[in-house]
Amino acid sequence: MKNLKLIIALAIFTSFISCNNKRTPQLQYMPDMYVSVPYDTDDENGINNKPVNMKPVAGTLPRGGTPAYDIPDTPEGYERSRIEVLNPIEASEENLAKGKELYDIYCTSCHGEKGAGNGVLVQREKFEGIPNYKDRDINAGTIYHVIMHGKNLMGSHSSQLTYKERWQIIHYVEQLRSELLK
Repeated sequence: MKNLKLIIALAIFTSFISCNNKRTPQLQYMPDMYVSVPYDTDDENGINNKPVNMKPVAGTLPRGGTPAYDIPDTPEGYERSRIEVLNPIEASEENLAKGKELYDIYCTSCHGEKGAGNGVLVQREKFEGIPNYKDRDINAGTIYHVIMHGKNLMGSHSSQLTYKERWQIIHYVEQLRSELLK
């Protein structure tokens, strides 16, 4: 009987102890698991006063990333793009078809279906002075520069188009230009 009273007393005592605030841990066996130390690896001290270089290596890209376009929006930058920027994707039928599809969405309203500068907005006199592709000395680099930064009335389309889509449109624009020059 004495043991039974002791067991009942321990059960009641344990239940009272366990009825406290459950949102805060009462006993931490491994405090680092509950409260981790936030390290700033890019800080000059790094981890435990040992610097850690977490910045990417120059010239590398993250997975799925695209090269940075750091040519400035200046006349000198425009001329620099003419020389330095080359189309990295091939002019396959698939890329030309996708370029035409994107051109019809983003470019036809101003530049026209054939690139003659006679799109719907020009015909309705909303914009004037849209260039004809055959009148311009353009190449893949200058077209890319204009898509990225815009020029005159044309705004930048860099936020609407992915890296690959820009180059697909450029392939199609170059094809239109070659047809206009015939």
